[in-house]
Amino acid sequence: MQRLALFDLDGTLVDRQAAYSDAVTGLCRSRGLDSATETWLLTQLADRANASDFTQLCADFNLPEPADELWQEYVDRIAAAATCRPAVLEGLAELRDAAWTIGIATNGASDIQRAKLTSTGISDLVDGIAVSGDLEVRKPDRKLFELAAARCGLDISDGGWMIGDNPTGDIGGGQQAGLRTIWLHGRPWPVGLSPAHHTVDDVTDAISLLLTMTPE
Repeated sequence: MQRLALFDLDGTLVDRQAAYSDAVTGLCRSRGLDSATETWLLTQLADRANASDFTQLCADFNLPEPADELWQEYVDRIAAAATCRPAVLEGLAELRDAAWTIGIATNGASDIQRAKLTSTGISDLVDGIAVSGDLEVRKPDRKLFELAAARCGLDISDGGWMIGDNPTGDIGGGQQAGLRTIWLHGRPWPVGLSPAHHTVDDVTDAISLLLTMTPE
């Protein structure tokens, strides 16, 4: 099996929840938007964010600001607020030093996910990035895993690992794509879904596990 490690982004390498809340609050303060608008955004963007959300926002609340301008400010703010712990960055660097090829397979809008990867420094430590907005498909669709591997210069048919926190998208999708999986314990596990090959509490534990493995 080739030394390919595909990582999810939000909830795995990056703390999205705190970042999105800070970004929404900052945006509303800078634009003078009321609490009802802020509550709407916090609810609408809780799981994912796209430019179309801000088109809907402007229509629903009769906002004079251009929707694309609000979206870009949100992208800039969440990128600035997103964090990746030093221990995680150090772990990714260790994987590369150990001859692992590292990719990102993440759902989300392309511009916002790439902005987070750049601002946190993760993009400097990975070999390929595939975002659902690139193909208009989302995990658990096999095509996103195939694209991530291809952008790393590898073929997914030769195997590898998928590491993430989402049972269905990351673990179920990764297994359907022929990858071994490491799940970051936290979300409820769906009934009937096959278990991950390994379960850990933190992404640094997943990296440590990978570093103990030898090529097959």
